[in-house]
Amino acid sequence: MTVTWEELGWERVAAGAGRCRLPGWDCTVGLVTGRDAALLIDAGSSLAEGARLRAQARRLAGRRVTHLALTHPHFDHVFGAAAFAGAEVFGAAGLGAALAGGREELRADAVANGLDARPAREAADAPVPVHHEVRGERTLDLGGGRRVLLAEAGPGHTAHDLAVVVPGDPAVVFCGDLVEESGEPQAGPDAVPSHWPAALDRLLDLGGEDARYVPGHGAVVDAAFVRRQRDALAARFGVSR
Repeated sequence: MTVTWEELGWERVAAGAGRCRLPGWDCTVGLVTGRDAALLIDAGSSLAEGARLRAQARRLAGRRVTHLALTHPHFDHVFGAAAFAGAEVFGAAGLGAALAGGREELRADAVANGLDARPAREAADAPVPVHHEVRGERTLDLGGGRRVLLAEAGPGHTAHDLAVVVPGDPAVVFCGDLVEESGEPQAGPDAVPSHWPAALDRLLDLGGEDARYVPGHGAVVDAAFVRRQRDALAARFGVSR
């Protein structure tokens, strides 16, 4: 039976592309559907949340998730990834090593931010191989004329920031936590503040003035919002422009 994005609590942002805002950390997960494949963008904060997303995405796309793009290595975006067995996993250059070497730090961060200890341990112990690391740009063909661009957009929020661009009218740019709307962008110990404003310039170059920009947390925004956040970050971190 066909369901709409809205019936499952998702927001349709363009033809064949949508996102949902997950409870807890208001984290965004995106979905792009093609004739032959389905791309999920980020995977939630636990294996159980990943399993729910997997089931919803299958209903919306009419097929299993075949591709998974992880925008950066933080628990609320990656801890559900092991629920997508069989999917080809993509990330920015260096993501695989960051995940493999930082599982205990991710677990501790998840617990410190309110995730129960058991699901945090389960997710931390579940390996997530990154099959394809993007250096520069890579295009995915999802079939039926649907082509999606994966772009190494950082460093900025982390050293391994990936953006996903869905061409169209309007184009849609999934920004990960390079852009946040529901609060001030968070700069943890793995942030690269001196490069963050330039990363937002990169997003603007990728999407253009009329694109819809989907932040890692919060409501969909426009280019003017991204530009204001870029300027605020430059002022906050003392980055000359």
